[in-house]
Amino acid sequence: MPRRWPSLSIGLGVVKRYIARMQIGPYSIAGQVFLAPMAGVTDRPFRLLARELGAALAASEMVASNPALRQTRQSQLKRNHNGEPAPRVVQIAGALPDELADAARFNVAEGAQIIDINMGCPAKKVCQRMAGSALLADPPLVERILKSVVEAVDVPVTLKIRTGPTMHSRNAVDIAQIAEQAGIKALALHGRTRDQHYKGEAEHETLAAVRKVTALPLIGNGDIATPWQAQTLMERSGCDAVMIGRGAQGRPWIFQEIQHFLNTGQLLDPPSLEAIRQWMLSHLRALHVFYGSDQGVRVARKHIGWYLKGLPGGEGWRRELVGISDACEQLRMAAAAITDSYTPELAH
Repeated sequence: MPRRWPSLSIGLGVVKRYIARMQIGPYSIAGQVFLAPMAGVTDRPFRLLARELGAALAASEMVASNPALRQTRQSQLKRNHNGEPAPRVVQIAGALPDELADAARFNVAEGAQIIDINMGCPAKKVCQRMAGSALLADPPLVERILKSVVEAVDVPVTLKIRTGPTMHSRNAVDIAQIAEQAGIKALALHGRTRDQHYKGEAEHETLAAVRKVTALPLIGNGDIATPWQAQTLMERSGCDAVMIGRGAQGRPWIFQEIQHFLNTGQLLDPPSLEAIRQWMLSHLRALHVFYGSDQGVRVARKHIGWYLKGLPGGEGWRRELVGISDACEQLRMAAAAITDSYTPELAH
């Protein structure tokens, strides 16, 4: 049974009940906790698990707009949404308005129901191509890209950004206004600048400032790993939803924890040992099937590391599992590692 948090004030007044649905174009999103797109992480197996465990929305990994890359195995896997619940979200990245518009049309033809544009990735290899968060330094180009993509497709287009290109040049407020005028249907904002990468703590004052100038559905992102952090951010910024990235690595049940707290003011009990083991093993099996046994084992290693992180004996098990190349043996040892290391109190 859920347990009630002893005080619902936590310095913010009475906890609100977040039960309203967010509207993104024709889609009514039943929940306020989303999975953030993460390169190399949010593949179809992880998205399906996140949705099963309470994520209201889950976007694909970043898909390059370059048409020369579309038929590579990597791109095809990123675009694989078989069996996913609607709305299916594909995130595209690039720097050329016409190329991004064409990429949006292509992905809609392949089943995308929402197109998300990446202007938030700080990775060097992305920014060197003037894509991702590097675009924030050129607002006129941002405007051309957004208008081109919105005009190219008849599905909702959303945007993910950072607070600006540098700590001394935060321009998210201006970008948000450009986005609304261009026809963007929802905006996600990570509370760091491009040059901060993932260092330091995310700030959400900029999110609150954006809330004051736009009526767009607004999603807060950055350093949200507990129900209290999510509720605090929504209270203080006025955002409509939160987006969880690194906080979900190894803890995919975080979505139902946060959503339950937002709805009821109560904390769920930590998941049982058996539930953790079954979720992890189901995830690993799905990776083996999705990628094929050999690649699936390699991809699964980082997820196993996240599941075991911080657990008694977890690092030792992780080191052993890194050397396993057989899928069946990986499953067996991963199950043993959870049984040996996990205690329910560590699930929060």
